[in-house]
Amino acid sequence: MLTQRALFFRLAQVGALFLMALLGMFDVANGMASSGDMVFLQVLSAIATAVVWLPRHRHNSARLPKVATVLGICSLLLTVGVGGTNLDYGGSYGLAETVGLLGVLFVVSRHGEARWSVIGVLAIGAALGFLPLRSGFDTGMVIAGLTQGLFGTAVIGLGIYLRTVEATRNRAMDAVRAEQRAEFARDLHDFIAHHVTGIVVQAQGARFIAEQDPKRVLLALEQIETAGAETMASMRRMVGVLRDPNAQPDAPLTPLAGVDELSPLLDQFTNSGGPLARLHVDGSTEGVPVEVSTSAYRVVMEALTNIRRHAQGARVADVWVRRTPDWLLVRVANDGLPPKAGTPREAPGYGLVGLQERVRAVGGRITAGPGIDGGWVVDAALPLDQEVTQ
Repeated sequence: MLTQRALFFRLAQVGALFLMALLGMFDVANGMASSGDMVFLQVLSAIATAVVWLPRHRHNSARLPKVATVLGICSLLLTVGVGGTNLDYGGSYGLAETVGLLGVLFVVSRHGEARWSVIGVLAIGAALGFLPLRSGFDTGMVIAGLTQGLFGTAVIGLGIYLRTVEATRNRAMDAVRAEQRAEFARDLHDFIAHHVTGIVVQAQGARFIAEQDPKRVLLALEQIETAGAETMASMRRMVGVLRDPNAQPDAPLTPLAGVDELSPLLDQFTNSGGPLARLHVDGSTEGVPVEVSTSAYRVVMEALTNIRRHAQGARVADVWVRRTPDWLLVRVANDGLPPKAGTPREAPGYGLVGLQERVRAVGGRITAGPGIDGGWVVDAALPLDQEVTQ
């Protein structure tokens, strides 16, 4: 099944070939500007131009401009030969070949490798400009040659313009891919840090209770196995994308969870030995933009990870999600002791710093600090409408 663009390309090719066929018949009917073998060579030269511009060429092809250069030189030599034998002058100089040379100019300037394309364009341009001289050296033919040169310049400009547009689009796509890969790198940190921290805590707890209640160790090992499997699945999906941005992983290239997945996240946090995590939702979460939903999930996940790492003596972690007409408000609070001053933090770009970048990317804001009643509180406000004024 051809795409619309491919179909248009094929129709344009058929139209150009049909035009060349009509002009070829006109050339023959009105007498070529020579006779004998020279007529055969002119017909062959016109066919050769179609052979060059008709196929699809890969971008930055080095072979294409080289072939075009040879074709241009042969056309120039043919012009010299026809001009030398056409003593009476007159006849058609080759309108079909003219259209073919214009097509070659276009594909070379559009797809040819830059360094060789300069030579190829000069050779084809010269052949195009001198082609009318096969019918004579009078003023009319000189003007025709100059006119064809102007047409050739326009065709070159069109090819370069389309080449520039494509290059700009490719650069934009590369930038999007790079941004996507950076986003997945941050996601990789968030997920792996959360799961691995839980695994470490469960392993420490299993070692502690091994001597007191060996049966509970089996439950802890099952939870460790589940968390490890989830971690490996996340790593396989995300590292696959980081290695090959053009790959098509099993999971879609979208964040893995949103506000609707907060409940299982909190259950897992509690079951892995963390403080009791409680979820409070005020308002419907349906229709929340995906970038807002996933950002809210990351806020909660990072806050829970920090509670597990830094909140000493925390017994309860409360998560509030409230929806207003314009905002999604997220708060995570615990009743433990806040981190001590001078506690080493994570490397820049990760943890809270990375979370701030994520929230600001969707037009939101986030704060973190000691609560009024103690503990630590993380507040995030995420706009449901990207045009909300900050």
